[in-house]
Amino acid sequence: MQAIEERKRLRSPVITPQALAWDGRQLWLSSRDLGTLHTLDADKWKITAEIDPPGVVWAGVLTDDGWRFTLGKGLNDDRYVYRYTGNDGFRKLFPCPELTGSYIGFDGEYYYLSQWYKGDIHQFDDSGKILRTINVGAEICGHTFAEGMLYVLRGKENKDVPGKSEEWRIARVDVRDSTPQPEDLATVPFESRSLT
Repeated sequence: MQAIEERKRLRSPVITPQALAWDGRQLWLSSRDLGTLHTLDADKWKITAEIDPPGVVWAGVLTDDGWRFTLGKGLNDDRYVYRYTGNDGFRKLFPCPELTGSYIGFDGEYYYLSQWYKGDIHQFDDSGKILRTINVGAEICGHTFAEGMLYVLRGKENKDVPGKSEEWRIARVDVRDSTPQPEDLATVPFESRSLT
């Protein structure tokens, strides 16, 4: 397994960055503490717009008919999947399993929603029906699709271990397999959130 080679590090233009997504032209970035969603010019590293979502945006992915965002609402931070377009705004689609869920991906046909501490990634359709569940054997702090493969940031946040750093690695999962197994590719030597 290799270590990630850091080529460039840029300071986040928002506090507590959480969701990170790409639409082919610009980055979309949320701030967990501010409860905002932003578009970002990746070349100039400048915010180009601020969107006021109806909850905390935990993750987002561009699909064939607009965005899908995982949003948390209320005192318990109950999680729901929303559809978003610039013309129509946000529309709640369905609750996440057990009202928990963080990162969301799209392979061109199905959606994939991760549950951080359970290590589960649920494959589901546009109505929210879970079609299958893939366990990656560790906590999940991000995932994305590239060239038909699912890439997952997996490891341990170590939030309950004083003085212990987070431990993450990037794994590849072939979701076409009947029993997909994660293959670790590289270690990530810094705290990570989201993968796009």
